Amino acid sequence: MAETVEELTVSWKEGDIETVRELDKKILTKGAWTTIIYRYQDWNNAKGEYGPDKFTIRRYQKRDGAYQPKSKFNISSEKQARQVIDALSEWLED
Repeated sequence: MAETVEELTVSWKEGDIETVRELDKKILTKGAWTTIIYRYQDWNNAKGEYGPDKFTIRRYQKRDGAYQPKSKFNISSEKQARQVIDALSEWLED
């Protein structure tokens, strides 16, 4: 388990294959409760390549010196990401 925010990742390896490749992360909040948005790609075994970019927002709670995952929201496509951006932009204009 990660002890610092910088150690948190969505990368995942199965054997020699990195099945989830983290491309970037932005730390939105730090502290006892930490929120991070990740940009990542899943490995497509049938095609032998990584799929399109995906995004996930993860919340972690630090307990007993280590961060534990508590919740997540996956944004599964560029279209959905743009819909989230549009909705937030509209609400923040007011």
